[in-house]
Amino acid sequence: RWHGAGEGPAQYFSSTPEAAWAEFLRHEEIREAADLAGVERVLWAVELDDHEAAIEPSLTRATVTGDSSSYAVCRAEASRLRAAGVTRIAAPSAAVDPASASGWRVEDGLRPGAQRVETTVVLFGSRPDVVGWRTCAPGIPGTEVLGRVRYRK
Repeated sequence: RWHGAGEGPAQYFSSTPEAAWAEFLRHEEIREAADLAGVERVLWAVELDDHEAAIEPSLTRATVTGDSSSYAVCRAEASRLRAAGVTRIAAPSAAVDPASASGWRVEDGLRPGAQRVETTVVLFGSRPDVVGWRTCAPGIPGTEVLGRVRYRK
């Protein structure tokens, strides 16, 4: 969505593990719990420098969370921002249904967390200073994530 061929490197991150899984499930068009049986991915927790400003693209929410027909507009905006010296952007996750609960809390057992804006962060350029920790190897998303995904039409 935010870079095209020859415009890298670009590294994409999600603000929550479920948002990362939702992005993957949307991209792969995985909609049924039975299809999760073939999924195995490594999920990483990554420390991003809080001192580097994350700029929000000057586009509507419908555009930044749209289907592949919005990619050209998103890439043009990202190109404009990179030309202006921006190295980090943040936008609402296109894959997460914003009306869905995010995360879990404990109150007489597990309960869904509150709604929150889950974001995609894109870092442009080589980032040898970024440190990550493998959180699962391999792992699969819980079936509840399927209900949070905004699939392309």
